[in-house]
Amino acid sequence: MKYKNPEFSIPERVEDLLARMSLVEKIAQLAQISVTHRNRGEVIGRIRETGLGSRILAESNLAGNGSEQAAEIEDLNELQRIAVEESRLGIPLLHGRDVIHGYRTIFPIPLGLAASFDPALVEESFAIAGGEAASAGIHWSFAPMLDISRDPRWGRIIESFGEDPLLAARLAEAAVAGFQDKAGILACAKHYIGYGAAEAGRDYNTAEISDNTLRNIYLPPFKAAIRAGAGSVMSGFHDLNGEAVSASRYLLSEVLREELGFEGFVVSDWGSVSDLLHHRVAVDRREAGKLAFNAGVDMEMVSECYREHLAELVETGEVDQKTIDDSVRRILTAKFYLGLFEQPYASRQEFERRQFTPANREAARRAAASCMVLIKNNGLLPITKGGRKIAVIGPFTDQRRALLGSWAIDGLIDETPTLFEAMRQVFAGDEIVACASGLADEMLISAAGADLVVLAVGESNARNGENNCVASLALPAGQVELVKAVAGLGKPLALVVFAGRPVLLSDVLPLTDAILYAWHPGSMGAFAVADLLAGDAQPSAKLPVSFPRAEGQVPAHYNRKSTGKAYFKYLDMQAAPLFPFGYGLSYTRFTFSEIQVSSPSILPTGHVEVSVLVTNSGARDGKVVVQCYLEDVVSRLTRPERELKGFQKIELKVGETRRVSFKLGNEELSYYGFNGRWSLEPGEFKVWIGEDSQASLGTSFRVEE
Repeated sequence: MKYKNPEFSIPERVEDLLARMSLVEKIAQLAQISVTHRNRGEVIGRIRETGLGSRILAESNLAGNGSEQAAEIEDLNELQRIAVEESRLGIPLLHGRDVIHGYRTIFPIPLGLAASFDPALVEESFAIAGGEAASAGIHWSFAPMLDISRDPRWGRIIESFGEDPLLAARLAEAAVAGFQDKAGILACAKHYIGYGAAEAGRDYNTAEISDNTLRNIYLPPFKAAIRAGAGSVMSGFHDLNGEAVSASRYLLSEVLREELGFEGFVVSDWGSVSDLLHHRVAVDRREAGKLAFNAGVDMEMVSECYREHLAELVETGEVDQKTIDDSVRRILTAKFYLGLFEQPYASRQEFERRQFTPANREAARRAAASCMVLIKNNGLLPITKGGRKIAVIGPFTDQRRALLGSWAIDGLIDETPTLFEAMRQVFAGDEIVACASGLADEMLISAAGADLVVLAVGESNARNGENNCVASLALPAGQVELVKAVAGLGKPLALVVFAGRPVLLSDVLPLTDAILYAWHPGSMGAFAVADLLAGDAQPSAKLPVSFPRAEGQVPAHYNRKSTGKAYFKYLDMQAAPLFPFGYGLSYTRFTFSEIQVSSPSILPTGHVEVSVLVTNSGARDGKVVVQCYLEDVVSRLTRPERELKGFQKIELKVGETRRVSFKLGNEELSYYGFNGRWSLEPGEFKVWIGEDSQASLGTSFRVEE
C-alpha cells in the first residue's frame, strides 16, 4: 500500500489512503474526543471500528485552571497501538494538549514572554516546551494564542502577546518556529478571531470589530503564523459582528483560506460547534454540525455533532462529499507531516531524559529574567550583596503554584522554588528573614528589624485564565494596606508584583523605592527575581500592554486613533495611562541621538531606512529595546496616532554607541482602508525612535505619487 511507504511523497500517500476510506472512516478523522475512565471502553471500540482523528488530553475546557496531568505514555501508546494495529487502515491518532507556556519546565506566561520583545527567546521557550511535550507523546499544542488583548479584565490576557499587532505577529512567527521547526509538534493559532475583544472583558462574550480594525489590528498575528507555516487554526467560542465565529463562512473560508492562503486544518474550540445552539443560530445539533462544517471547521473538538449527523448531511446533499474529502485530506497531511505513520509511539526512556533538565531550567531562569519589567527604581536596585539583613515578606514569599500561572497543567509544584528559597541562595552572604503566611503584624515585625524590605504581592493563578475575569484590577484585598503599613516603617522598600495581567499600581507607586513586575514567571521565576534584585541579571523587558490608572480608562492601548477634537480628558484623573506600551527601566541609561532618514522622499514601490545612534551612557552594561513608531499624517480613513513598525533588542557595554536602523516599505506604510483594499497613500509620514511608545526623537519623510 502506497500510503504506508515513506518513499512516496506526502500528497501521494494522502491520496492513496483517502481513496481507501469509507465515508464513516472519513468522518471519524474529523472528530477529536476526550478519553476518560468513563468512556474508555467505548472509545476503544470506536477506534477499532472506524479509526479516530484526534484525542484531546484534557477533561474540560477549564483544564488550565488546575493541574490536570496528561495521560501516561503507556496509556497513550496503548490507544495508539489499537489505532495502528487493530483498525482497518491503521491511521494513527493525533494527540492534542494545551502546552501554553511550558510542559514540565514552565516558562513565563505568554504576556510575560511578550515583555521580552525578543523573538529568539520566545522561539527557544516554545522549542523547549514542545520538545518536552513531544517526548511525552504529544503531537499538537493548542498554542500560540494570538488574540490582541486590550482589556486587562479579561482573564485570558495571560495567554496573549499583548495589545500590539506587530509585536504579536513577530512572536507568532517565533512560537510557530519553536513548535514546528525545532520541536516537531504541530502549532495551533488561536482563537480565530477577535476573541480578545470580548465586551467588558467577560470571557466567551460577544465582540464588535469593524472590518477595518479587524484587518489592521487583529488579523496580522494570524497572517504571520500562517506565513510561518502554522499547521492548524482554532475557531473561537464567541460571536463577532453578529456571526458565531465557528459558523462563519466569511471568516473561516473567505478570509482565512481564500484571502490568507491557509492550507492547514481548522479545529473548533471545546464544544464550539454545539455551542451554536447557545448562540441561537442553530435549531439543533444537526444544524450546528452543518453550519460549522460548511463554514470551514474541519475537526470538531469534543461535541460530536459531526459524528452524529455528517453522513446523513452528505446523503441529503446538504454537505458536499468533496468538502469532506478536503477536510480529511488536511488532517491526514498533518499526520504524515508529523511522521506518525513511521513513529506512532512515545518512548518512556526518551521522556525521562527530556524533562526538566538542567539546561531547560537554566533557559527558563534566563527567560523569566528577560521578561520582568522594572517599573520604578530610585536607586535601591540592584541590591549590593553581603552583610545585610533583608526581610522578604508578603503573600507571595512562599508561593509555588501561583508562580507557575494559569495553563501550567504539567508543571510540578514541588519543583518550583519559592522566592524565599531563591533569595537565600542568591544572597548567601546576607541574612534573609521571611514571613509569608503569618499575620500582617508579624510581617511588620520582620520588616522593622531589617536593613531593607522585599515585599512580594500580586494575584494568584486562580484569579486569571479561562473564565476567570475580574471587574476590578486592584491588588487583591489587603495588599495595598500592607504596602502602606510597610512603607510607614521608613525602610528601603522594593515591591515585587506577581500577576497575570496589569494590576492597578497608582496607590503603591509613591510608597515604594522600586517596583519589579514579575508576571507569573514559571518554574524558575523566583530565581529570576533574585537575580534581578542582585544585579546578576539586567532588566531589559518592556510592557507589552498599557497599564491603566483605573478600570475606567480601559481600553487604554497606545495605538488609539486621532479623533475629531485634538484633546480628550477625564474630570477625575489624567487621561494618559499610568505606564505606556513599551515602557520599562534598566540599571543603566541609554541616550538616543542623531536620527536620520535615508531619503526625504520615496516612491510607493521603494523603501526608506530610518536610523538612530544609541549610546549606553550609564554605569553598567545593559540591553535596550529600540522601538520605531510611525504616523501616517493624512489618510483617507482615520489611523492610529502611533504604530509600532519595528523593534530591536541590542546589548551595549558602558560607553558603547551603535547606529540602529529600521527599513520601512510598502508593508509597514500601507493599511487596509478605503474601498476594502490594502493601499499605500502618498503623503507625509512621521517617525519616532526611542525606548517606548512616547518616544520624542523624530523625523519625517514623504511618499510621492
